[in-house]
Amino acid sequence: MSDRYIAVFCGARTGASERFAELTAHVARNIVAAGYGIVYGGGRVGLMGVLADAALAAGGEVVGVIPRALSTEEVAHNGLTELHVVESMHERKALMERRSSAFIALPGGYGTMDEFCEILTWAQLGIHEKPIGLLNAFGFYDELLSLFTSMAREGFIPASSSGLFTAAASIEELLPLLV
Repeated sequence: MSDRYIAVFCGARTGASERFAELTAHVARNIVAAGYGIVYGGGRVGLMGVLADAALAAGGEVVGVIPRALSTEEVAHNGLTELHVVESMHERKALMERRSSAFIALPGGYGTMDEFCEILTWAQLGIHEKPIGLLNAFGFYDELLSLFTSMAREGFIPASSSGLFTAAASIEELLPLLV
């Protein structure tokens, strides 16, 4: 485990608007400027590639963790500080958790949600006590936050788990709450 790395969950696609890539590069630069390295999914495509390239260009350390089966499809980024090729998604998430002191989910798809929800569940189960952030830029996660409110209201999320993550609209607001 390191107290100088933040795991970032984000898409292997760039999304429908250039604003997502711009946001991702901005997040990477802010993390590096705060003195942290990045742990992420290891791809060189989509927002993952934007994240890694922006952090490296800013002089940051970037650790990628990619399952062997995805290393061709997601085209593993070979210019990282470290690249770990693991055998499964579970190994990927476990290594990312061990190497990080906090987690941030950016806009993304099913994979981003899988990583965010698993790390959130691990916090709920007491597997880790590290801060988790959801970057709700452009209101991207408004519906998800509404769903979580509904889940709590209907008794599926206990009150004791309501503070397991922090959502914010900007990295400037979110980052100080996690480090």
